[in-house]
Amino acid sequence: MTSAVRSFACALIFCIVFSGVARAQSEEGIPVNDPLVIAKCASCHARDDRGNMQRISFARTTPEAWQDALKRMILGYGVSVNAPEARSIVKYLSTNHGLAPEEAKPVMYDTERRVQEETTLPRGGLGTACTKCHTFARALSWRRSTDDWKQFAASHAAQYKVPNEATATFLAKAAPLHTPEWDAWSARKSAVNLAGRWMVTASILGHGKYFGEMQVVPTGDDEFNTRVTLISVRDGSKLVRSGHIAVYGGYAWRGRSKGENLANGTSPASGAADDLASETREVLWIAPDQSSAEGRWFWGQYQEFGFDVKLTRASSNPTLVAVDRASLKADSQANRIRVVGYNLPTQIGPADLNFGPGLTVRTIVSHTASEVIADVDVASDASLGKHDLALKGSAIPGALAIYDRVDYVKVTPESALATFGDATQPRGYQQFEAIGYQRGADGKLHTADDVDLGPVEVNWSLEVFYVAEGVSTDFVGKVSPTGLLTPASQSPGNNFDVWVVATAKNDKDRNGRPLVGKCYLVVTVPSYTFAGREYVRDLNKWVDNGPVAAAQGATK
Repeated sequence: MTSAVRSFACALIFCIVFSGVARAQSEEGIPVNDPLVIAKCASCHARDDRGNMQRISFARTTPEAWQDALKRMILGYGVSVNAPEARSIVKYLSTNHGLAPEEAKPVMYDTERRVQEETTLPRGGLGTACTKCHTFARALSWRRSTDDWKQFAASHAAQYKVPNEATATFLAKAAPLHTPEWDAWSARKSAVNLAGRWMVTASILGHGKYFGEMQVVPTGDDEFNTRVTLISVRDGSKLVRSGHIAVYGGYAWRGRSKGENLANGTSPASGAADDLASETREVLWIAPDQSSAEGRWFWGQYQEFGFDVKLTRASSNPTLVAVDRASLKADSQANRIRVVGYNLPTQIGPADLNFGPGLTVRTIVSHTASEVIADVDVASDASLGKHDLALKGSAIPGALAIYDRVDYVKVTPESALATFGDATQPRGYQQFEAIGYQRGADGKLHTADDVDLGPVEVNWSLEVFYVAEGVSTDFVGKVSPTGLLTPASQSPGNNFDVWVVATAKNDKDRNGRPLVGKCYLVVTVPSYTFAGREYVRDLNKWVDNGPVAAAQGATK
């Protein structure tokens, strides 16, 4: 099955059901004034004397959802558009029938393709009616009039056999067409001006933190070329990526980028699944004042790899970014640390670098405009927990943790899903990290105030449920020394429950035994058939891909 067909299959759940009998709307719609949208859509979506078009004027959503809706019109209703026209339609609708930044931010994790537990679902089965097939965030990424929610719910109930009336009532209140946020954003929306230099911080599971700079160059109407240089806080290695983005609605950054060779600008991607030079999709939320942006750059068959990214406008002020160590042990001497940042002062003495009471900078080993290397002593009575770092007006809250012992190891993520490969589907990988923790102020383990000490050195192994001890686990997959789980390339046709085990190399419990952390992992098949229909994996859910014969034909 191609990715385009899969996207379309998933999109059917949320696409506007544009066809149907016209109804009188009790709410004021959003007029459609774009000549191209009118030309391509008005034959089915009548436009009244106020400029309102059936269904279109009574809904707002994200660029991705408008794109999926347009795909449905092309594939299901024969709408004829070329690529530039499709981009223009999606851009117009995303800008004039989109979401306000404040509405989009709470549901960004769906667009960013993150697996996130949703803990605030409505009661009474309303949430599960939606989340059987997709995140609840995707439902809330649509804003509709009350009448349009009723029409949508009725068609959804007929197609998917889910509750109707109560769901429509809830969504009409939770995600109405007209909101104060949308009214305010529509009034204050300004031209997109991202050109110039940006400071970038990024973190990648299994690879640590990166920092660097991005140059953004305008290329057209709300479109830009980007080039970013990222430097690893851990080892100083450099990564250069270039790409192209479009901005929708004044704040929705969407684009693609890939690594480039520093010598000749070509892509150095090795082909390894977790290669940081891989081509990525970029989804960022730009702050309304255009001073910062944050989001995710992701890749992989199931978007399982990604950079968590933050951008801020470059300034001439000294700015601390990160420390290369997450923690130091109490009563330790001459700990060498590396502090990175931007525009750091030309003159820095030991007294300028302040980690708070109990920590003393013994000496500044070296410093440049982007880093300071120092030796730090930690007193035996230094307060345990997080310490801020300050340098000449700039600070990093909670930059460094002080601990007396590692109390336990937690594997991140604590539960996960990986996927075997088969003849048509690549494998779905999973990256793990082992994080050390110390008890917090309450003296209890596994409570909210426990202190994250950063990654610890571990040996990785797998334990497959219901398999005799000593039997090789290679038929399920292998986990690398860096915590990357690679499933078997050929699917055995079954799911397997697995413990991913991290055994600490240096940290032991009170009885002298190595600390151990575990993640519950399911290694699953990429697709399965039930009652004559094919189901395929999408993030952590299964999507109905249609009758088996039709689904298999789509992959050819």
